Amino acid sequence: MAKPVESNTYKAILHAIDVGVYKPGDRLVESELANRFGGSRTPIREALQRLETQSLLARDGRSLIVASLDHDQMAELYTVRGALEGLAAELAAQHAAPEEIKVLYDMVERDRELLDKPAELSQSNRRFHRQLHRASHNRYLVQQLDLVYRSMALLASTSLAADGRGAVALDEHHAIVRAIEARDAVAASKALKDHLSIAYEVRLKIDAAGDL
Repeated sequence: MAKPVESNTYKAILHAIDVGVYKPGDRLVESELANRFGGSRTPIREALQRLETQSLLARDGRSLIVASLDHDQMAELYTVRGALEGLAAELAAQHAAPEEIKVLYDMVERDRELLDKPAELSQSNRRFHRQLHRASHNRYLVQQLDLVYRSMALLASTSLAADGRGAVALDEHHAIVRAIEARDAVAASKALKDHLSIAYEVRLKIDAAGDL
């Protein structure tokens, strides 16, 4: 069992990776982390070892860096994400409370204020998806999706940075919530999977353009 200090340090570093404080390829230095998060190097070292075991960090010589995903890994990740999130949308259509559906609608509308801020919109997008996961009312599915989203933090780009993608993505979010509200599990699952499929294709184009 992880010790409390190590567990808190682990969560702090994990959160920093998740929100983009540390990006794929960034080197993590124990002394810098100790200054940022406080405490001694021992819990920092133990947290880094745990993150390395989970493949969130990788070795670069003697140093640890935030891992990155190649195209094959990204394809595999989106395959699993689509299957699990499609199931989450299906279950949400069956089990989400009216209050949860309203929260999802409200999140979509608030996110329209972030269309010119792709980094902030990306973080809010994660919150929307996680809220949808919780609306499935299946704790084991939520746990698996949390693991998937940890790996999503290792993607260097966001599809929401593509010109016009943010507005279209929010329209897709609205369609997903509308299907959930209608209690149409099949339509909700399809809308979610279509949304991720489009996001994946956009991300591929962004990465291809970056390689030119």
